[in-house]
Amino acid sequence: MLSRYKGEIFTLSGAVLFSFNGIISKLVLTSGLSSMRLTQVRCGGAFILLGVYIFFRYREKLRATKAELPQLAIYGLVGFLAVQALYFVAITRLHVGIALILEFTAPIWIVLWLRYVKKKSVPELMWVAIFLAFSGLILIAQVWKGRTLDPIGVIAALLDGIVLAAFFLFGEELTRKRDVESLMVFGFGFASVGLAIAMPLWSYPTEIFTQVMNLQGRFAAHSLPGWVLIAWIIIMGTILPYLLVVNGLKLLSASTSSVMGMSEPVLAGVFAWIWLSEKWSIIQLIGGVIVIVGIILADKARTAAH
Repeated sequence: MLSRYKGEIFTLSGAVLFSFNGIISKLVLTSGLSSMRLTQVRCGGAFILLGVYIFFRYREKLRATKAELPQLAIYGLVGFLAVQALYFVAITRLHVGIALILEFTAPIWIVLWLRYVKKKSVPELMWVAIFLAFSGLILIAQVWKGRTLDPIGVIAALLDGIVLAAFFLFGEELTRKRDVESLMVFGFGFASVGLAIAMPLWSYPTEIFTQVMNLQGRFAAHSLPGWVLIAWIIIMGTILPYLLVVNGLKLLSASTSSVMGMSEPVLAGVFAWIWLSEKWSIIQLIGGVIVIVGIILADKARTAAH
């Protein structure tokens, strides 16, 4: 039973970890570290830890041909750097809910690419699944509440949706050629190089590691040093969820994996409610249910297509 749904389990488990990581990341960001510097330590730390493990355990997996390197570089810069950077630009200029909706247009771009560029058949049920999941996200964000949309924020969020689609499509292709672990090492590695060029490492605010950070919300009476929270972000919020999502992508498809990724805003809302006591309205709860229904239909569409 479990082996039959291994891809779904991997993908949704990754979504759970990514969503919970949003809470931990918020604690660090509100303690003074910039979003891009957090991205830098997240990618760099993941590259070092995973890279050292793979180097000493499975060194042969790190071999790459000259023909592979450009593809791996693009994958790292697009899937690991651009997705995070554009998201952070979007949420600084838009309400987080609206930014997430525009980012999670990724499944739409994927299906359009498969149908009209690759000329592949897309099950009608997949279109229904995307419509439901996207509609659910709109209800969660409550976009009708009259917020003014910043043009740069909208462009960044839409571009984020496109590069997220590219991450799934490119990842689906690359996982046919390479194992997931070495693919992650190259992805984090090229992203780290790009960030190091943009933001030199010698100017990194290292004091953040020893800074005492309040856990806020239900745990406001407690604090932890910055290095503990950052270590969680690197290991449990980056390495493990990326491994789960890409392993899930290898077993499923880009379209199905991206629709399942729409569960992240729902899960993030649940964690924010539990930890930070952020409340959901009835409309938002209905939206969450609709997203889940869309994800279930997407999986049925994938099964029918195979």
